[in-house]
Amino acid sequence: CLSESFVTSLAIRSNYGIIGHLSLLHNPVMKLSERDFRKCREDMLRLRERLSDTAHLFREEMIGHLLMAHILDLYDIHARGQNFRQVPERAQQILRAFIEMLYNGEYIHNRNLSHYASALCITPHYLTEICKNVSGRPASYWIDRFTILEIARLLRRKELPLMEVADRLNFSSLSYFTRYVRKRFGMTPSAYRDGYGGD
Repeated sequence: CLSESFVTSLAIRSNYGIIGHLSLLHNPVMKLSERDFRKCREDMLRLRERLSDTAHLFREEMIGHLLMAHILDLYDIHARGQNFRQVPERAQQILRAFIEMLYNGEYIHNRNLSHYASALCITPHYLTEICKNVSGRPASYWIDRFTILEIARLLRRKELPLMEVADRLNFSSLSYFTRYVRKRFGMTPSAYRDGYGGD
């Protein structure tokens, strides 16, 4: 099984990676031509075949390279449908580090923009400008996005009391957590949980 962090670490390494990654996070649906569909299907079949080859001495490296080839195919498909523009190397480095912090779960402990800017040795304004220029969204949007996805995941676990969900995400109180969820989901945590049909 491939971990999300392994896939992400590969995905954001290429020149298009950080731009494409943010764009795909924001809008993950791509229309595929028949040729593109065949290419993606072949990539996935090749990956599946190699994943089952547990005796291969260089299995992890081989899977990493095959997965990177698939990611680059996806970026090629995506970039052809976008207005691709070059992003300065320094901005890419900052964005890459910022997104890696989010994928590493930093949003669980801190959702304050100043925290991320300080860790990256830049101002909050500069971090926001870089994010806006590259993704069209401010840095706070990406912090919220990761937080919201985790909240939704935890709320679907109906065995977890709401207070525990709030604690796991480092909210100071259940009432603050409820306000945060209501503002972003348009409903209370209980209403979201009640409306979710799965377990």
